[in-house]
Amino acid sequence: MKTNAARILDGLKVAYELREYEVDENDLSAQHVAEKVGMPDGQVYKTLVARGDKTGIIMACIPGAAELDLKALAANSGNKKVEMVALKEVQPLTGYIRGGVSPLGTKKRYPVFIDKSIETWQVIAVSAGVRGCQIILSPEHLTQAVNAQVCSIARSSKD
Repeated sequence: MKTNAARILDGLKVAYELREYEVDENDLSAQHVAEKVGMPDGQVYKTLVARGDKTGIIMACIPGAAELDLKALAANSGNKKVEMVALKEVQPLTGYIRGGVSPLGTKKRYPVFIDKSIETWQVIAVSAGVRGCQIILSPEHLTQAVNAQVCSIARSSKD
């Protein structure tokens, strides 16, 4: 299955692997996806859509088991305040549905911020833009492909 995200990587001549899995509509969590694709949940990154008071829409990629630190995202993105967009806004803004949001191939290019934990992995997984398919690629390739800023924006969900 070729998605827009995969086509973008093809165009950039970036090496990646597509890993498909069976979707559970009742559990779209990154932890569940990680289990399905056989990777630790810290290696599977979820893409979240937020709105900054100064910059407007921004995207954040954080490990599946982590929570987004809104204050850290605000500080790193030049905003005073950042809030998650409402679920009903995600598809009109990105072209993607919940559980299938990719930092690649959104309707419009938004600033992307990726948690620095990405640097600890040889490869990571992000959504290929549809539920049931992950793109496995190197952190460097993802960062370059979306022109991301790598910074500390995630916190343990146990905090």
